[in-house]
Amino acid sequence: MQERQMTMVQALNLALDQALATDEKVFLLGEDIGLPEGVMGVTKGLAAKYGEHRVRDTPISEVAIAGAAIGASLNGFRPVAEIMLMDFLPIAMDQILNHAAKLRYLTAGRLSVPIVIRCSSIAGGGTPATHSQALESWFMGIPGLKVTIPGSPADAKGLLTAAIRDNDPVLFVETGALYGTRGLVPEDPDFVIPLGKANVARRGEDVTIVTYGRGVRESLAAAEQLTEQGISAEVLDLRTLLPLDVPAIIESVSKTRRAIIVHFALKFNGPGAEIAATIEESLFGQLAAPVTRLGARFLPFPSAAALQPVVFPTVSDIINSAVRATSVSAGA
Repeated sequence: MQERQMTMVQALNLALDQALATDEKVFLLGEDIGLPEGVMGVTKGLAAKYGEHRVRDTPISEVAIAGAAIGASLNGFRPVAEIMLMDFLPIAMDQILNHAAKLRYLTAGRLSVPIVIRCSSIAGGGTPATHSQALESWFMGIPGLKVTIPGSPADAKGLLTAAIRDNDPVLFVETGALYGTRGLVPEDPDFVIPLGKANVARRGEDVTIVTYGRGVRESLAAAEQLTEQGISAEVLDLRTLLPLDVPAIIESVSKTRRAIIVHFALKFNGPGAEIAATIEESLFGQLAAPVTRLGARFLPFPSAAALQPVVFPTVSDIINSAVRATSVSAGA
């Protein structure tokens, strides 16, 4: 399979370009996506290439964007709706929670809602508390919805292609901090990564680091440094939070008997709470150390750049947690 080096933004752009080219029922809608550069570069050049009927600028109304996407999907289209920032998703929560996610169930399978809702989760550089939130745990509690957060350029392309082809609504979360990351990306239009399948990003024997999105980068960096201390860390990239690949989590933690969960959503009531409970329920009595959760501190995100680094888990936090986890077994 032919691959090319590109950034995550370029990988997402390629996935959208190929989807528009191969399926006339696919169209994009959202605020400012018709601009020459698009928003954050993801829709760059697509309006000029496919026309405004396929790349449709909308008013500044998340309710209208989500509602129009759902309506179009019920008439045979496959809309990719952009809600610029994850913080704005709650404005369209009724459409997402009570319509997109429920229509297949409410109609006994007669209707489906094949829409993708793209959004970006950004934090840093002085972004304020209303533009810096990671709200994925909210959406993990919605039956009928799928939630995916890629951690690499290749995953971004493969998961977005899979999401567009899926017959159910998918929330596709892009991490702003990873937009500039580079990697080899398959150019094949049919390259897909199945939703709900985790990936072992690095194999190890002593401790499992369960993570996704931005956490993959920090976890891989921590795992590399842990080797210098004689600790072999396995990094499990969930890629999809709903459905959650529980078998992959249990398989990895069964081997290492230690688990550290890393994410940039709030630690309190975050995705790690559900994952930790699942591990404890499945492997109680087999673990060599308590499950550790690392997440964002429970406070509104500060606008001051000097305060922002203390909010999120760091590579050092992951390393220290792994050292503690392996020390528990050594002293037992």
